[in-house]
Amino acid sequence: MTVESYGFDTLAIHAGQEPDPRTGAVVPPIYQTSTYAQDAVGAPRLGYEYSRSGNPTRDSLQECLAAIENGRRGLAFASGLAAEDTLLRTVCRPGDHVVIPNDAYGGTFRLFSKVAERWGLDWTAVPLDDIDAVRAAFRPGHTRLIWSETPTNPLLNVNDIALLAGLAHEYDAMLAVDNTFASPYLQQPLAFGADVVIHSTTKYLGGHSDVVGGALVTADAGLGEELAFHQNAMGAVNGPFDAWLTLRGIKTLGVRMDRHCDNAERIVAYLSEHPAVAQVLYPGLETHPGHEVAAKQMSRFGGMVSFRTAGGPEQAVAVCNRAKLFVLAESLGGVESLIEHPGQMTHLSAAGSALEVPADLVRLSVGIETVDDLLADLEQALG
Repeated sequence: MTVESYGFDTLAIHAGQEPDPRTGAVVPPIYQTSTYAQDAVGAPRLGYEYSRSGNPTRDSLQECLAAIENGRRGLAFASGLAAEDTLLRTVCRPGDHVVIPNDAYGGTFRLFSKVAERWGLDWTAVPLDDIDAVRAAFRPGHTRLIWSETPTNPLLNVNDIALLAGLAHEYDAMLAVDNTFASPYLQQPLAFGADVVIHSTTKYLGGHSDVVGGALVTADAGLGEELAFHQNAMGAVNGPFDAWLTLRGIKTLGVRMDRHCDNAERIVAYLSEHPAVAQVLYPGLETHPGHEVAAKQMSRFGGMVSFRTAGGPEQAVAVCNRAKLFVLAESLGGVESLIEHPGQMTHLSAAGSALEVPADLVRLSVGIETVDDLLADLEQALG
C-alpha cells in the first residue's frame, strides 16, 4: 500500500497485513517455522531460507513499523535492549563516543556502562534539554551518536528533536530517539530529523503486557540495510508468534493511546491538587519546562505520569504498596494501570551513579480502565 495516501490508524491496521493470497485469511498467518524448502540449490522461494534471516510474520511487522513511523526500513528484535545493542554495534566502533541523557532509562544506562564500555565505547551523560551542554560534550571526530529519550523514563523530561538532529548532523553524527513513551501515534521523530527511532515494542505497541520485543526504524534505506545485516548476524530477532502479537497490538494503538491520554490528564489534574504530592511530572502541564517543545513535536502528552511525594521516600514506597487497582509491577504501556518505585525497581541499576533517580519518585503507567476507579485507588493509596 502507498504509505503517503493513508492515515495513521489505517496504516496500523493494514500496512504489511494484506489478506493472505493463498487462503484469503484477513489476519497474517503465524509462520511458525525455522526453515524453508528450496526449489533448487541456491533458489529459495521468495527469498526465505531460515527464520533468523527472514520470516514472513516478522516481515509483516517490520513493514508496519516502518509505515507508522514514516520511515524507510523497520526491523524487529527480541527486546528493546536487543534493538539498542544492535544499533550501537552497527554504527559505533571501539574508541567512538556517544552522548546520552543524564536521566536515561536504567536498562539503557546499564547497557552503556556495563556492556558497551567494555568493548571500547565511551559515553557522556548530559541533560539533553540543554543544547549548550550537549555541544560541550561533543568530541569532534569521535562522537558518533546522540542518544535521546523523549519524554524520558521516568522523569518525563522533553528533548527538542529537531534541535538535537541539527547539532548531530553539524558534527557528522547521528541522532537516535527512543520513542517508547510517546509511541508513533503521538510523536514521529524521523519527521523532525532523527536518523533512527528505537522502541521497546513490549510497551505501547504491543499494549497488552503479553509479549516482549524491540524495534528500530530508519529514515535512510542504507542505514536500514546495515542494521538488517547486523540483525541477522547477531541474531536477536523476535519469533513469529511474538511478531504476530505485536502486530495485533498495533492495530488498536490509536484508540488505546487516546484513552491513555484522557485518563492521564484526569489523574494529573487530581495529583496536582493533592496535599500528599510535592510535584507532578507530566509534559502536558504548562508549568513543565519542556511543555512548549512537547506541544510542538507531540500531538498529545501520553499516558505516563510521575510524581514526588511530600512525605519523602517512605511515603513513595507506601503508596506503591497500598495501590490495588494500579498493579505494582515493572514495565508500562499496557491496557492495565501499573505503579512502581523507580529507585528500587526499573532504575535500580543507576543507583549510586549520576543518573540515580529521586527516592521519593513514583511512576504511573496509566491504563484504559474507568478513570474514576483509578482516581479512587490513588485516593486510598495516598492516604
